[in-house]
Amino acid sequence: MKSESTHVCASQHKILTIPNLMSFFRLCLIPVFIWLYCFKGNYLWTGIVLILSGITDMLDGFVARHFHMVSDLGKMLDPVADKLTQVSMLFCLVTRFPLMAVPIVLMFIKEIFMGITGLMVIRKTGSVFGADWHGKVSTCLLYAMMILHVFWYDIPDDISNLLIIVCTIMMCISLALYGRHHIKVLTGKKETK
Repeated sequence: MKSESTHVCASQHKILTIPNLMSFFRLCLIPVFIWLYCFKGNYLWTGIVLILSGITDMLDGFVARHFHMVSDLGKMLDPVADKLTQVSMLFCLVTRFPLMAVPIVLMFIKEIFMGITGLMVIRKTGSVFGADWHGKVSTCLLYAMMILHVFWYDIPDDISNLLIIVCTIMMCISLALYGRHHIKVLTGKKETK
């Protein structure tokens, strides 16, 4: 039992792990899809690169959990790679779909709040919390919405607006649930499941 907990503790401090390399790979894909979308106008390859980024996002979490490669760096690097990918693609899309500005603004508000309260939680507990179900659902919806807008060049305004609104609502729900969790941890209240 002691050797297992020692192994878990040691793995939390590892830097060079497969999930961390996948997160770094996602960061490297950001300038690629910006170049493809904004400068080359190649929407097919932009979508392919975005799908590849989304697949590695799902895979790194699976590999980290199932092969005991969860690390504190990974818990921070994974969401940074996610958010930078998402906000970069949204900035690309806002050039054609002005309503994309709404999830961009909400994302900035959410990340500022999460960054401040997250640091306070780390200082209080010494632990880095991973993503919850609502964060994962929000990310999946956002990727699906962005990929549809990339591949479906002539997407009707009504469908486009509906997809953006659904994503925005899920982002608001996720922000509220994360906020409640962080506030309960900071105030010392126990969460009821």
